This record gives sequence, structure tokens and C-alpha cells, in this order.
Amino acid sequence: MATTFKTLTANDITNTRTLLHEAIPLTGTIASGTYADQNVKTYSHGMFTSVYDYPYLSSSANQIFDIATGFSSGSTLSASCVSDGSNQIAKKINIYSQMAQVLMGYDANGAIQEFDEDGDLASGGTKMREVFFINFARLLAKDEIKKGSFSIAFVTGGSPSAFALVGGSSAQGGNILTLTDAGAATSYLVNSPAGEYAALYTSSAAANAESGYGLLFYQAGVAVITGAVWANPNANFKSGSALVSTRMGEGIASASYINLMTSSGPTNLDYVNNSIRNRIQSLSFNNTVELNSTIYFCRANHNEFNYSSNPTYLSDSKIRVKNTTSDNPITYITTVGLYSSDNELLAVAKLSEPLKKDPNTELTLRVRLDY
Repeated sequence: MATTFKTLTANDITNTRTLLHEAIPLTGTIASGTYADQNVKTYSHGMFTSVYDYPYLSSSANQIFDIATGFSSGSTLSASCVSDGSNQIAKKINIYSQMAQVLMGYDANGAIQEFDEDGDLASGGTKMREVFFINFARLLAKDEIKKGSFSIAFVTGGSPSAFALVGGSSAQGGNILTLTDAGAATSYLVNSPAGEYAALYTSSAAANAESGYGLLFYQAGVAVITGAVWANPNANFKSGSALVSTRMGEGIASASYINLMTSSGPTNLDYVNNSIRNRIQSLSFNNTVELNSTIYFCRANHNEFNYSSNPTYLSDSKIRVKNTTSDNPITYITTVGLYSSDNELLAVAKLSEPLKKDPNTELTLRVRLDY
């Protein structure tokens, strides 16, 4: 226990913030079931599907992301879908409402705000009423997704089972549509209760409202993507609101469309989520870890800390490290202790090697606490 203390002033303390990034590349083979779908877990409620990096029964498996699908009560699909007896329509609406209230919040009248194509809620704009959600695990996204680093490529058109493991190509009837958060590093939105977010744009188009196909919420680690990405490979990806619901599969049985929420085919959400994950060709982003630090500059002036309170410092009342009486006292600093105002030890810093200290030297030790 120390017997000599030195008070740290404001000039001795500073705070820093460091952002650490890690690249996260995910191939379509993981999403589509590398291990014969043993790394993909479905649930009896059918409301979302979980994707793991290894078979999920393995002790080393880590959850990567969840996929969920939904539409708002204002969507044309809410009235046109046929129930399969498991209340799937209500589940799809509930999923949309739950995610919208968390990510978009409420308007002045207390109504849940729908997802907006460009995030400009004040001016109205085009609403995304039929969407799917990719919720990234905290293990991957960490504190947040780095702005401007996100990219996801989908195979559009064709039958999803035809390219479940190979990523899709023109020979299989599928076009590749890549979405990125282009320009988000310097331009993003802050009008969400969940934090910062930006629009996802087609890689071949300029970053503008007309090319927006989804939203990416950075701190929440959630990508919201409109069903308009599923298109006839011979048609434009987006040409008016009338095609948005059509591309979600409304009444369409043709193999040129993804059969998501259709009145002529399966309405079960497991089917929908599996169709989506089988169409992911690649996905990548950089995560962010925010490292906050407090740095203490512990200064030992020439006339300070030249003696030790350790009983072994003396032998027969004489300083062991002095050869003659006229020699300067010498100490070797090995540890720095940080104490509270009532002298309670809070933290200890160990030096890599002892530092010699005598009245002819001054030392400044830089102690950093990370949190």
C-alpha cells in the first residue's frame, strides 16, 4: 500500500476515442446452406430464420444473421394473400410493425411510420410496404456497421432452387443486383430512434432516391430491403409502385419471379425466408468497435519518488542501493497505482521493466484505461 500520493489534475488527464474496424465477408454458400442446411435453423413459429457459420448444433457454431419478412397493413398484399391456416398474414404484418416502430418510430399522431425509400420522412416520399429484414448478430456487427462499407448482391429472377449453392448466373436465368450504402460515410440520416442509417443503392446507379432499394441501420445492425429487388430478369428492376407488389410475388406463379407472398403459392414464412437466403450471392461490410480510453500522465518530478516505503529498501537503517553516504538515493519504479480521493486503490499498471529514478531524473508515465 502506498504511503505517498500525488494528486492528478485536469492537466494530467485526457480522453480519447478510437474506432477499430474488422472486415466481414460472407459468401452466398453460407447463407444458402453450406452444410446441407444444417447451419440454417427454422422455428415452429416460422417468423424468422437463423443462419449460422457451422451446423447450429455444434458447440463452435456462431449465429451470423436472422432473416424475417413482412408487409404493412397498408400493403396490397395484406388483402390479397390467402391464409394457410397458421395465421401467416397477421405474422407478416406484426413483423413489419415491430421493426418499423423500433427503427422508424411514430409520427405526430402516434401512428407507426412506414419505412421510407430515401428516409426523408418530412416530405412523404415512396414507402416500402413489402420488405425483408436481415438482422446481423452482435458478434459480427459489434458496436455498429462502418458507414460506406456495406455491400450485398442478390440473384434476381429465376427459380431460387436452381442456384441455391452456386450464386446464380445468366445461364440460370438470374441477374445480379448489388446494393451498397454509397456515400454514407459523409451523408447519412439521424431521424431514427435506433440511431444513424442510410439508403441502400444499386451499385450501377448514382446515389439518389430513384435507385434506393432499402435502408441500413448502422447501430442496430439491421438491413431493410424492399421486395422490389425480385424482378423479371428481362425487365427494369424498378419502374413504378405498381411493380413493387408484383415483384413480391402477388398472384405470380412464373419461375421468373420469386414466389414470396403469393395468393397462388406457399404463404409460409419459412418458405419466404429460405427463398431470400438462397438468392444471396455475397455480403460484406466492416464492423466497428468503439474503444474509449482515459489517459493519465503520471509525472515524477526530480525531487519526488526517490525513496521507497518497502521495508527491504533499508538494511540496518541504511539504504541498500547506496554505496556511500554521499550518493543520491535511487529507486526503481515497477508499478503505478491509481487511487480514489479517499485513497482506495482502483487500478494498477505494471511496467515492462523497472525504471531507475533519482534526484537527477524526471519521469512521465502514460497510463491508459480502456473501456
